[in-house]
Amino acid sequence: MAAGNNLTSTEYIQHHLQSLTFGLHPDRGWTIAHSADEAAEMGFWALHLDTIGWSIALGLLFIWLFRKAAKAATTGVPGGLQNFVELMVEFVDNSVKETFHGKSSLIAPLSLTIFCWVFLMNLMDLIPVDFLPMIAQKIGVMFGADPAHVYFKIVPTTDVNATLGMALSVFGLIIFYTIKEKGVGGLIGDLTLHPFSSSNRVIQTLFIPVNFLLEAVTLLAKPISLALRLFGNMYAGELIFILIAMVGLWQLPLHFPWAVFHVLIITLQAFIFMMLTIVYLSMAVEKH
Repeated sequence: MAAGNNLTSTEYIQHHLQSLTFGLHPDRGWTIAHSADEAAEMGFWALHLDTIGWSIALGLLFIWLFRKAAKAATTGVPGGLQNFVELMVEFVDNSVKETFHGKSSLIAPLSLTIFCWVFLMNLMDLIPVDFLPMIAQKIGVMFGADPAHVYFKIVPTTDVNATLGMALSVFGLIIFYTIKEKGVGGLIGDLTLHPFSSSNRVIQTLFIPVNFLLEAVTLLAKPISLALRLFGNMYAGELIFILIAMVGLWQLPLHFPWAVFHVLIITLQAFIFMMLTIVYLSMAVEKH
């Protein structure tokens, strides 16, 4: 791609890290951004079409695979897909039983969805960085687009908007389960009566502002750290793949060992996102 479009090394990297953005441009109306500057000018409500598209497609792939395994499930000798699905379900179920200390029929399927969905999105990082973007460019040319203006990121978790969106959903569940188990008063109590407490009501009242500051920061740090941890690891891995792709014909000997190592990162980041979600929700339902 770099040679075909006469891009410099910096332009090549920037092109691969730019999303296909659709939004309201001040001068061109509703359109697809032709550059990073135009994407920035579209503001907060611009949509990253590639991130949304791949997220939905991989989510549907997860649903289709598990539904197919469930429909074909047998008490006899199971096939490869059924074995894999049963292994995943048992693994996630054991993780929830060991970590979640409340009662909810949602946590186990939620955790399974998070692990498999995040894993599939991370797995896109193993596809050669130029393969799908070049196909997208060829399709864009067929519709009269300039190849230099066709951006196509294929790893949703390298987009902080995607990881932050998932983390905010977890944050919403934390608030929901806290109120469900403890009530609004319990939520307020968690934010104002800990970590410093006293049997003296006057002293406890004086501690409220300090407690609220500390607990509010702790609460808000959960979704932010959850999102940035996944984004940072996957973004760094994608950047290394892009740098490897720049060496041309010699990229395969470098690509393979990094891809083998990156499989561990891909799996580990999906597992960490799932486990932290379980831990945070378990903390939300625990009563002091």
